[in-house]
Amino acid sequence: MTPHINAENGDFADTVIMPGDPLRAQHIANTYLTDAKRICDVRNMYGYTGWYQDKRISVMAHGMGIPSISIYVHELINEFGVKNLIRVGTCGAVDESVNMRDVIVATGAGTSSAVNRQRFAGYDYAAVPDFDLLRSCWQAAQDHQIKAHFGNTFSNDLLYDKPQDMLPALRKMNILAVEMETSALYTIAAQYRARALSILTASVNSFSGEQTSASERETTLNQMIELALATAAMNAA
Repeated sequence: MTPHINAENGDFADTVIMPGDPLRAQHIANTYLTDAKRICDVRNMYGYTGWYQDKRISVMAHGMGIPSISIYVHELINEFGVKNLIRVGTCGAVDESVNMRDVIVATGAGTSSAVNRQRFAGYDYAAVPDFDLLRSCWQAAQDHQIKAHFGNTFSNDLLYDKPQDMLPALRKMNILAVEMETSALYTIAAQYRARALSILTASVNSFSGEQTSASERETTLNQMIELALATAAMNAA
């Protein structure tokens, strides 16, 4: 048990799916897992463990932004022995090739945050996913016929009032999408020798402001979740 996760040793599987929203964690557990049990609920940040395709899988919300995900990832790895962490979340499309509702797998994550430099002696850390998880995700996308973009992303501290030159700079460097957590997830997993991957769905166009509807998000997010679960099942103990 930690100050933020009131679970017991052994409650978490070695592989955890991590949405930002606690209610999305609840939805994943209730919809996709069998015999799912809620194992933590501090600050209503829900976690569950159940079974998916005969593999023991957990789902744990991580909240919004780099500070929040950093707390939960650190504790899951160091206090509960989690080995594989797969984020599922929404993002803003940046590159012109990304349409609303497209699935994006983050093969890297730049950031505007100073957190990674603090972890890396003031230098710029190249935040990338675990290769085996990434390879499994690509294979799962092929097997399930899920169209997904594989490419670089950007984790930003600000949701509103972004610097005016930021989005043009991201598009110039072929960044597919912007969100708020992946860079920290990859960096902390590397630091503590765990494996991480981030799978996203474009829910807004960062240039035009176009957004998906609630019903569209529900359908498309399910596709992202199914890809994450298939990846998890290929890597779970």
